[in-house]
Amino acid sequence: MVAEALTSDAAHLAVGGALVAVALAVAYKTDRPSGAWTRALRSRFLLGVPWGTLVAVAGVICVYLFVQSGLENPDRPVVIPFRSWSYLYPEGLLWSSFAHANRGHITGNLLSTLVAGGVAEYAYGHFPGGREVDDETGTLRSALPSRESLRRVRAEGLAASEPGRVARSALASLAEGDSLGESPYVRAFAVVPGAMAAFGVVSALFALGPVIGFSGVVFALWGFALVFYPVGTIAALTGATLLDVASETLRNPVVTAEASGFYGPPGWANVAIQGHALGLIAGALAAAWLVRRRRGGDADVDEAGAGRRTTALAAFGAVLLFGASRRLWAVYWYLGNQRYELYRAVGLGLLAVLAAVVALAVAGRDEPLRPDLAVPESATVRGAIRSATPAAVGLLLLASALAVVAGPGVVPNLVAVGDGDLPGDPVEVEGYQVTYAEDVEDRTVNVVDVRAFGRSTSVNTSGVIVKNADREIWTTAVSRGNLAFWGYRAVDVGGTGWRETVWVQRVGWVAANGGPTYRVDAVRNETRSTLFTSESARAEPRIDGRNVTVAAVEGGFELRVAYEGETERSVLPAANESVTLRGVTLVHEEDAVFAERGETRVRIATRERYEGRQ
Repeated sequence: MVAEALTSDAAHLAVGGALVAVALAVAYKTDRPSGAWTRALRSRFLLGVPWGTLVAVAGVICVYLFVQSGLENPDRPVVIPFRSWSYLYPEGLLWSSFAHANRGHITGNLLSTLVAGGVAEYAYGHFPGGREVDDETGTLRSALPSRESLRRVRAEGLAASEPGRVARSALASLAEGDSLGESPYVRAFAVVPGAMAAFGVVSALFALGPVIGFSGVVFALWGFALVFYPVGTIAALTGATLLDVASETLRNPVVTAEASGFYGPPGWANVAIQGHALGLIAGALAAAWLVRRRRGGDADVDEAGAGRRTTALAAFGAVLLFGASRRLWAVYWYLGNQRYELYRAVGLGLLAVLAAVVALAVAGRDEPLRPDLAVPESATVRGAIRSATPAAVGLLLLASALAVVAGPGVVPNLVAVGDGDLPGDPVEVEGYQVTYAEDVEDRTVNVVDVRAFGRSTSVNTSGVIVKNADREIWTTAVSRGNLAFWGYRAVDVGGTGWRETVWVQRVGWVAANGGPTYRVDAVRNETRSTLFTSESARAEPRIDGRNVTVAAVEGGFELRVAYEGETERSVLPAANESVTLRGVTLVHEEDAVFAERGETRVRIATRERYEGRQ
């Protein structure tokens, strides 16, 4: 019993939690901060909390649970209908930036949102220009109207002649600002989460391919934060890692693992580099504009509360380090059928150029490049060019980079899915068609035929294909290799608040030194149908001049024996039974089939095994 208690998750969590608490207590007693640890937060956040980031996180969680039916199955939400498929499918565009592929996907994005969003929201601030923090500031009492403000409201209300004056005065007092935009409540609960939501929808309009996830917004937050606090933001990246470790610790404090196989594309091929770059550039551009607006011509002071202005070296290094750590160098071309080609050198060079452009936009001088040609307060384009400053050039280049990254996503989103039939006999579910095919044209990639440098978007795909013409969906939901690795996969289709699941299973036999033959079935509502059968496989051993072949057929398998130009065939017998064809007895024993003739007995086929299920 003692041994069981020592190995329980609760015991490990208790020990780990106690050690963390002791470590924090030591640090606290050593510093004796007396509120200094939170003073900076309280000077820029309402009650010292990044409310806007928390509201955005809550919204994304609601989408996952209720829109994607994640409440029904947290590990396997409905994904296919919530990607950004086309301008002709607004529902996908609306939800794609807030939906996620699985629990790991949403967990990673939201942990990064908490860190990046917190830093970006701190830079923006709930209080324009910050505020002085005294003994009461930052507490609940400081967030409420003071006695003096209430007395002023009463006095103004008694003196007012028109209706509603008291309400307006009270609202102004509660907002602690002269305008709605200066209200900490509006900035915290409307502006910040509203900006995240708006950018999520807008970025989906320019997404290249059917992307999904909040990462575009997360990268915009990182870009915004990098401009204001380049060094602090790079340090904050480790904070996101710490949150991830803490989250995994709470879920799985004790893990037993062993070496195992894994199927999937290269890690860099899972990076939505275009969407991430779009977010990073947009965030940096917004921050650069805000920095210069706040600076108001002061070359030394940054009114965002960051102290002195960001140097070019700091901005350049921070963007370069961030991009390298987040694989923004992963420029690649999809070759079809789960094959990719990475252009790492070009990607790293482009990342360095982007870092230089951000540095120029943020830290560039405000003096004209050619003072002798500058025109004061020019109203013409020619005069503006002659009076251009390094900072203006940097902002223009950054805006141009945003356009270059966003542009390629427009044309593919204008193309509609055709009405052509899918191969085989698809399973139909509420407008969806699910089938399996091999080496067919990949209509997700080949939306627009592009040929460059010996490469083309005209590629083939193999696997489980899902189509819904009404939703402009055509996708390889499960690749051939993925299905061959696991043996079966679930394909979830549906829409807002509903789902249907089609299970796809691969069953096969491997002929001795002759390769596999397999059948792919779909199972829905306990009804099985065959979607695909591969070519037959002939075993290498010959039994007295006779060749044995195993073939996948609809609903099962059959054995064939060829001799002297004639072939005899039969369905695969049940386990521990046999059949005789052309003088050869074929015996089915557990997961193998043996051929017997006279004193000869050889194995001619074994049941296909799936590495992911071993």
